[in-house]
Amino acid sequence: MIITTRIKIALVILLIIIIIGTIGFHFIEGWIFVDSFYACIATITTVGYGDFVPVTSAGKFFTVFIIIFGVGTAFYTLVLLVETFVEGRLRNLLGRGKLEKVIEQMNNHYIICGGGRIGFLICRELMAGKVPCVVIDNNPDVIQKAKDEGYIYTKGDATQDKVLIAAGIKRAQGIICVLPSDAENLYVILTARELNQKIYIMSRCEEEESEHRLLRAGADKVMSPYTLGGVRMAMAILRPAMLDFIEITTSRQSLELRMEESPICKNSPFISKTLEDSEIRKRYGLIIVAVKKDSGKMIFNPMANYVIEEGDILISMGEDENVKQFTQSCLG
Repeated sequence: MIITTRIKIALVILLIIIIIGTIGFHFIEGWIFVDSFYACIATITTVGYGDFVPVTSAGKFFTVFIIIFGVGTAFYTLVLLVETFVEGRLRNLLGRGKLEKVIEQMNNHYIICGGGRIGFLICRELMAGKVPCVVIDNNPDVIQKAKDEGYIYTKGDATQDKVLIAAGIKRAQGIICVLPSDAENLYVILTARELNQKIYIMSRCEEEESEHRLLRAGADKVMSPYTLGGVRMAMAILRPAMLDFIEITTSRQSLELRMEESPICKNSPFISKTLEDSEIRKRYGLIIVAVKKDSGKMIFNPMANYVIEEGDILISMGEDENVKQFTQSCLG
C-alpha cells in the first residue's frame, strides 16, 4: 500500500515536470508544442537524439533543470515500478508455496467448493469450531476475501481432479459442494467419490428435482437453502418461541445453553452403562435429548435404562462449558 502511494506521487511529479518542460521549451526556444514535448521526453529519458538543441542561455539552463529533476524522478519511478512488480511476484509465489505446505499437512479437514455467501458462512462456523477447512474457488475477488479473512484456500476450478487433489481430498474428512449450479455440484460429487470412497459429501441443491440425482451420484446429504429458509420463516410465524429456543441452543455465541453432539469412542468410560448409571445429568448437568445409532437410527428422548454403546452419538443440551467437558470425556 505504501509503495503504491509512492508510485502515484512519483508519477504525478513526473507528469508535472513533463508539462513544465513542454511549456518551457515552447516559450523559451519558440518550438511548437509537439517538438517541445518530444524534446522534453528525449531529455528525461536521456535519449538525446540531437535534432532539438537549445540555443539560448535560458534554454540551456532550463534543460539542466529538466535533466536534474526529470531524469531523477523518471529513474525513481522506474525503480518503484520494478520493485512493486518483483515484490508482488515473490509474495504471490511465497504465499502460494506456504499455503501448499499447510494443505499438505492437513488431515481430516473439510473442503468447501465455492466461496459465495453460503460457502463463507460455512467456513466461519467451521473455523469457530476449530475444524480445519479449505476453500476452493476460481474467482479472484473470492480468493482475495478468503485471504483477507485468514482462510486456507486453493484457487482453481473445483470440478477438476488436480484442484481437488491439491486441496487434499484424499486425506479430507468431508467435502461441501456449494457451487452456483446443480450440474457443477453433481460433477464435483462424482469426482470426489472417485478420488476418496470414504469421504463425507454434502451438497447444496438449487432445484428440488436435483436432490435425488445428487444423492444417487454419491452425496451423503443434500440440502436446499431455499427450503430451509422457507421452513424457518414459517416457523418464526407459527412457533416463534420454538424457533428462539433452537437458535439459542445451536448458536456458538450462546453461553447459557448449548446443544451439541458427542460421539462415544472406543475408550469412552460410558460404554455399556445406562444413562442413569453414567450420571451424565448429575455430573455435567446435561439432558440427553436424543441418541443417533451407528446404523443411522435416531432415538429421541431415550429412557434412563438406555445402554450406551460404542459408536453412539449422544445429543446433549446444557451450559456451554459443561457440554465441552462432557464431549471431551466421551472420547475416553
